[in-house]
Amino acid sequence: MAGFRQRAPAHVDIAMVAHPSVTLFVDLSEGDSLVYDARGRRECGSTVVGLVPRDLRIGGRAAGGIECLQIRLSPVLAVAGLGAATDLSGTVVSLDDVWGRDAGRAEDRLRAATSWDERFAIAVDVLGRRLSARPSLDPEVAAAWWLMRTSRGRVRVDSLANEVGWSRKRLWSRFRSQIGLTPKHAARLVRFDHAARLLAAGNAAAQVAAASGYVDQAHLHREVKAFTGVTPTAVAAAPWLAIDDVAWPTSFADLPPSTSPVRQVPTR
Repeated sequence: MAGFRQRAPAHVDIAMVAHPSVTLFVDLSEGDSLVYDARGRRECGSTVVGLVPRDLRIGGRAAGGIECLQIRLSPVLAVAGLGAATDLSGTVVSLDDVWGRDAGRAEDRLRAATSWDERFAIAVDVLGRRLSARPSLDPEVAAAWWLMRTSRGRVRVDSLANEVGWSRKRLWSRFRSQIGLTPKHAARLVRFDHAARLLAAGNAAAQVAAASGYVDQAHLHREVKAFTGVTPTAVAAAPWLAIDDVAWPTSFADLPPSTSPVRQVPTR
């Protein structure tokens, strides 16, 4: 998780790059709320962004400044914490629609906190209670997702099925019903995420294509366009990726499914 604050009045217009996680934005700003727009669907205030939200933009003008808590959950944990990972894929919804009255209660607790560390602790408590009260994914599906992450998306569905002891057909069906994406699409998303970070780090597109397992630079270009609607050059300059090295330490990227779901990081 990460906390973001800008005291001065601000006009916001940021494109969000697809990421292999379900993202919660808890809007703690005073006055006007931020607006989230994905393919014409608009939500204000605290929201949940599902996997592969193409064309997602965050905008609006906050007269009193911006204050927001951002939490990323792997889809494995999102199923337990939100109970709606499949329905969330490709879109953005209000946190109220997902958590009901609990969303307002969580916001009130977070606004009353006097520091980001206290807010992080509250978020850990809120998520922990929800995670312990709900069923999780099939262990085989969770293991398949972890293998995708650790291989950076460079794994075949047949290999995943063999690793978890399922047939390809069963893995395809159960993974899609519980994660919201097919195994192949999910692996593509993970591979794209790795490539996007290499682009943001200043690497040439041809080098990124080779390092990420794409056939050639044209293949990379097509995948970036499919996930973002823009070119690799535009993705490399995306402000959302510029903060990620601070907000999401790479040392936590490939931890196994049993690891704590929440990361506490310094305020940006």
